[in-house]
Amino acid sequence: MFPIPPNESAAAPAVPEALAPLVVILGPTASGKSALAVSLAERFGGEVLACDSTQVYRGFDIGTAKPTLEERRGVPHHLLDIVEPSAVFTAGEYRRQALNVLADLRSRNRLPILTAGTGLYLRALLEGLAEAPERSDALRARLQESAERHGGNQYLHRMLRRLDPVTAARISPNDTQKLIRALEICLLAGKPVADVHRAGRAPLEGYAILKLGLNPPRAALYDRIGLRVQQMLDQGWLEEVAALLRNGTPLSAKPFEFLGYRELRDHLEGGTPSPKVIEAIAQDTRRYAKRQFTWFRKESGVRWLAGFGDDQHVLQSALSAIETRFPALAGMHAPHSGQLA
Repeated sequence: MFPIPPNESAAAPAVPEALAPLVVILGPTASGKSALAVSLAERFGGEVLACDSTQVYRGFDIGTAKPTLEERRGVPHHLLDIVEPSAVFTAGEYRRQALNVLADLRSRNRLPILTAGTGLYLRALLEGLAEAPERSDALRARLQESAERHGGNQYLHRMLRRLDPVTAARISPNDTQKLIRALEICLLAGKPVADVHRAGRAPLEGYAILKLGLNPPRAALYDRIGLRVQQMLDQGWLEEVAALLRNGTPLSAKPFEFLGYRELRDHLEGGTPSPKVIEAIAQDTRRYAKRQFTWFRKESGVRWLAGFGDDQHVLQSALSAIETRFPALAGMHAPHSGQLA
């Protein structure tokens, strides 16, 4: 297993009645977050909110491990398929939409269960984001125009280095969207990005949050990742990429940068990807899982569960943790159409 902080031994404080329960399931790709979330939603009459920067895009389904209708088992899922592939979607926009969903679920007395694979999105929702300048299409167009006249992204990166060398050091010269957004913030706010982000944040209020972290054995997780990549290809991942291109999705669309999509796009003309390409995708996914663990083990207040989300003992531990933290839910067994006690 990956090294993680120990679970807190002290009992969690009683939840004030004014606070609504919110369950967060976090962990690396292929750890079974969706499977556990659906099982818990079936038990407690809940609904699932995806917290994943890849699953928000329409049409990019197989390679992002978007849960199928069969896997959802009738449990409502939110924040999937909410933007077109060519759209720009930020952590701030995710927070705005997630807050709307949470308010709706609270009004209907439903338990929200968040499946968090993208740490930045989770942080944005729970801790809030600084008030960065809004997107300016006019400024973006001027920056893009200047880049085209002066040598492309390298020009944008040089400009950012002059304005904000710290941020420039963290952004690849090839990442056009991040370069333009960073320049946009610097120019509109008149100060470096880090100074803007240090401004006051508005954390999520009105919720008692229980964070459950999945920590399966590392070797077993890596084996499952390799198996899942092959299963995705068997399910038609390559055909999905071909259909996206055929339907006019631009090559510059952000989702084509996701794990596996760029490789499959580049190998379409060669037919079935070679074993070498498949293993490269699996290896990149394993590295991504490791980065997710690095991020999540810094998350405070997580109750870590040793295993996959579809392991029976993990489900039982999660049920126990929820009923202990939220006594009003104890002993409840509700279909997804039910309401919280």
